[in-house]
Amino acid sequence: MKRICKNCGNELNENAKFCSRCGTKYEHNQEFVCSKCGNKINPNTNFCAYCGEKIIHGNGSIDKTSNIQGYIKKGVNSFTSTLDNMAGENGEVEIDIKKLFSETFSSHTLEEREELFVSGTSKTTPKEENMIVEWPTPWLYARVFLMLCVVFAGLYFMIQGFGNMNAIPGAMFIGAMTVPFSLVIFFWEANVPKNISIFDVVSIFFIGGVLSLISTLFMYEIVGDIGELDYYGAVLIGIAEEVGKIIVVGYYIKKKNYKYILNGLLLGACVGAGFAVFETAGYAFNSLLSSTSIAIMMNTLLIRGILAIGGHTVWTAIAGAGLISVKGEEKLTGKHWKNVNFLKFLIFVIILHAIWDMPISFGSEYFLVEWILTAIAVLAVLTLLNSGLKQVANIAEKAKLNKN
Repeated sequence: MKRICKNCGNELNENAKFCSRCGTKYEHNQEFVCSKCGNKINPNTNFCAYCGEKIIHGNGSIDKTSNIQGYIKKGVNSFTSTLDNMAGENGEVEIDIKKLFSETFSSHTLEEREELFVSGTSKTTPKEENMIVEWPTPWLYARVFLMLCVVFAGLYFMIQGFGNMNAIPGAMFIGAMTVPFSLVIFFWEANVPKNISIFDVVSIFFIGGVLSLISTLFMYEIVGDIGELDYYGAVLIGIAEEVGKIIVVGYYIKKKNYKYILNGLLLGACVGAGFAVFETAGYAFNSLLSSTSIAIMMNTLLIRGILAIGGHTVWTAIAGAGLISVKGEEKLTGKHWKNVNFLKFLIFVIILHAIWDMPISFGSEYFLVEWILTAIAVLAVLTLLNSGLKQVANIAEKAKLNKN
């Protein structure tokens, strides 16, 4: 049973004397509504006369923890539903985390690995009516991550144990590459249509990464001199870099007229990861030049590597999914770039990027802001994975009907 403010419609607590939203004083004749159907009910009744819902009467105590959890759950549901609708899908957003990571630590055979690497070719891409529509179970990305960690550890040992300075460039690049490239493999495995080969993925990762850096430099010429990294400068950086990257993603989308949301996630991840790797390697190199300290350089690689989970790779993946979701099966044209829903996706990642770069001191020693932004970005990616699966299911169903 809910108690509703007459002035603004806000839900009131059992013991509230004033509305927490508008400040209106509570009157004893204020109406109660059923929590299930929303119809007015008698505050002394035990069941709703409209839907039969059992009315639970409060005992005067307020469970603050329950209220906070409720607000968080409501906010998450609202956020995921909004993203899902922006992507052109509807219905309940179901994120199966358990299924998604169920195979990560399981053992896999050489044959299974080889089957993965041959997917995405004209001979191995399944027909639409044969696509398996269920939550993917990626696992290769974890092996790639472990492999790159071992390589980085070996290079670090060469530097620290033997003072071999020739290992520094390799350590910079592998350190910068470990998390972003592992994420790329994750998105590739999660690409249910299986229509993009590993060769294309690696090609877009390297070439697309460089093209996005060049595109971003042109964008910096347009936005002008940023100067000091203040709040305004952070917004300009977000605009320049996110627009620069999505332009390159758009080129790859148009090149083969990709139509799946999951393709947009993958292509965006490839371009964003390439951008992140070259940028991080550059930061590591500059930190070494300015400090002449290998420890500082390694610290730069470590921090940027860990935080890469919620950075360029996922930001561009989100924007890429947004662009494909408005394009659908059409050829990419100017109207899609101006589509309101796509612009919402782009503005969303620009905001994430801008806040990330802002000089916010709150919790800075623990990178609290960055971790919060990472959680939001990851939730957005998982939501778009769900949207992509629903899109594939609809396309597969139509293909089956047309075939019959």
